[in-house]
Amino acid sequence: MHRILAGLVVSSLVVSSAQAQTTAAQQASATTAAAPSVEDAIKSFRADMQTTRADILAKNLTLSADQAAKFWPVFEKYQKEQNAIMDAQLKSIHKYVEGYNTLDDAGALAMINAHLERDTKMTALRRQWLAEFQKVLATKLAVRAMEIDRRLSLAAQMEVASELPLVH
Repeated sequence: MHRILAGLVVSSLVVSSAQAQTTAAQQASATTAAAPSVEDAIKSFRADMQTTRADILAKNLTLSADQAAKFWPVFEKYQKEQNAIMDAQLKSIHKYVEGYNTLDDAGALAMINAHLERDTKMTALRRQWLAEFQKVLATKLAVRAMEIDRRLSLAAQMEVASELPLVH
């Protein structure tokens, strides 16, 4: 069963990743017999999510050339810090899936505590970087950027969570 669950998570990550790739890349991955490694799936998922996130932000923020020149480097630094948190979460999910059939009380508690810790870290990171965004954008525009980023994160969380079984 844990192989099926691992496959579901990797498939979920790969499917999410594939949404941002070209049709040719999608066809190539569909014809590949071997599943990607977990590390490759995490890297691909993160890269595609960040590309999509930046694209959606760019389409929903009206920035002057001067604002854009100041904002995007700051946003890239923010995304780099998000990487560590996202990677840890995806690895935690993989560990949960791998041990699903043998999950004991301590494992279940560790899993939910890891999720809650991730939420705490993301909230702290957003607070920190909102202040940085405000240094290069007007407050309402900085808030809008953070709102969009947060909504995209919530959507990605729901997409991954919907593929995972609840603790039993």
